[in-house]
Amino acid sequence: MGLKALFLNCTLKRSPEISNTRALVDKAVKLFSEMDIETEIIRVVDYNVKFGVSSDEGESDEWPQILKKVKECDILVIATPIWFGVRSSISQLVMERLDGTYDEEDPETGQFPLYGKVAGVLVTGNEDGAHNVAANTLFNLTHLGCTIPPNVDSYWVGDAGPGPSYIEAGGQRHLYTNKTVRYMVYNLAFFAEVLKNNPIPTNLKKLYAQATEESD
Repeated sequence: MGLKALFLNCTLKRSPEISNTRALVDKAVKLFSEMDIETEIIRVVDYNVKFGVSSDEGESDEWPQILKKVKECDILVIATPIWFGVRSSISQLVMERLDGTYDEEDPETGQFPLYGKVAGVLVTGNEDGAHNVAANTLFNLTHLGCTIPPNVDSYWVGDAGPGPSYIEAGGQRHLYTNKTVRYMVYNLAFFAEVLKNNPIPTNLKKLYAQATEESD
């Protein structure tokens, strides 16, 4: 299909420390590879990504090189652990930096750079919070222009309180997670191909002009 999937692993652990989130990402990567879809994984914490809401926060900011890969992919997956019931600070940082793409609209249509891409989310954690993380992250991504197909979140959570994480707890054998990661991969692949062959025609500039005419 000539598609490319990009995973942004938003673990708090720097390489080469073992990441439970990466272990779940690897399952999705294997499935994409079986469909001949090219994949790349970026562990965001290994880069010097500055705080901010623009696409380039100046000297030594390494977000622009990550953003370049985001713009080049067809499938974007945000992978994050749960901390204190919400997505990691790294994934929050990623969403804040993606906010800068609003200012990079297409000169003719006004579409944002993430238009034409599909997106999903992977989540790991020791207790509750997966639905909250998936809901907020997918909502953010659709506002940025991504298309969100059905069933494109997959997660594993352990028992409440401190305890073994995905790898140690044998989460790789968990039926629900193994089912939903397959749903995610196949739906992302299908809709990515649909969008590649049928670009979204919506002219945001034209619609904005119409809205301006009837607004105060």
